[in-house]
Amino acid sequence: MTDQLTLANARLVMPDDVVTGMLKISDGRIEAIDTGASVPPGAVDCGGDLVIPGLVELHTDNLERHLSPRPGVDWPHDAAILAHDAELAACGITTVFDALRVGALRGRDSHIERAYARPLCSEIMSMRAAGHLKIGHHIHLRAEICSDTLIDELEAFGPEDRVGLLSLMDHTPGQRQFADVAQYRRYMTGKHGMTEPEFEAFSARLVDLKAEVGAAHEAAAVATARRLGAALASHDDTTADHVSRSAAHGARIAEFPTTEIAARACHDEGILVMMGAPNIVLGGSHSGNIAASELAAAGLLDILSSDYVPAALLRAAATLARQSGNLPAAISTVTDAPARAVGLADRGRLAPGLRADLVRLREVGDIFRPVSVWSAGQRAA
Repeated sequence: MTDQLTLANARLVMPDDVVTGMLKISDGRIEAIDTGASVPPGAVDCGGDLVIPGLVELHTDNLERHLSPRPGVDWPHDAAILAHDAELAACGITTVFDALRVGALRGRDSHIERAYARPLCSEIMSMRAAGHLKIGHHIHLRAEICSDTLIDELEAFGPEDRVGLLSLMDHTPGQRQFADVAQYRRYMTGKHGMTEPEFEAFSARLVDLKAEVGAAHEAAAVATARRLGAALASHDDTTADHVSRSAAHGARIAEFPTTEIAARACHDEGILVMMGAPNIVLGGSHSGNIAASELAAAGLLDILSSDYVPAALLRAAATLARQSGNLPAAISTVTDAPARAVGLADRGRLAPGLRADLVRLREVGDIFRPVSVWSAGQRAA
């Protein structure tokens, strides 16, 4: 049987306009778009609610929160993946690039993170193949340049793993996000409970390791992105020199540039700027970096990521829409722009022939509340 659905009397958020109309869906695709407020027999009357493309999430730490709900707890992975998938669907996210860290440190230090990405990727792909997941899952490898195991971990991934994004992460003390070592000290002592001597020894170890392996690891990560056909992203660019290096590697996306100088240099190089939705919602960066709203006002913000709060994605888009008065452009930062950045041409817009990844939204005060969510035409939330 053919799966068919008609959403009528909706305000459709098109790429450049908002129109009252009807979406006809067949076999997981948008079959046709008509204008007008009529409601044919059998159609869902949306009552003037907004209908937008499903959200595309490129950078989220949400799965990690489900895997380790308390420090030291390793929650059953199948349950964690299902909970993560359902939470994203409820927030209107229909495509996610699950962020997995590659590159760990060897040793017995309690602050040292272990390698986990390869087996977890296999678990996600297995659950996807079995039809257990509500939304579309791809993999985002976060390559930690300052690490011991990066090259070995990268070699374990192949085309079957749906790696669509690889980002170059450099968390060396004194660099990028942690250019302010005092801020890094507060982060590590607060999150990991390090004593001052432990912090000093750990920082020195990272600095030495970066000097030893940094160049080789960066080259290996760039080569892996090319081998897997994944989009390459930089992370926490701070200076124009950082951006020049990213451009030379072929980066398409800049995750969370920390200064307007870096964001402007990204645009000069044709690199799309991604900022965290929580930065928009909270009115600034919790790390003391550039406010995403400042970049938006300057025309330097292309993509939003929920980062660590899935529900922030829609709320931030609503905030941008209020600030700019341009709802289609705000919605594009969480739909079309991220989809294009990673080469997904079959979603992110309302257009005939594209995937029926859709969200029906109701405006409640200053927020958009998802009423219904469809992934490839199937109800997901």
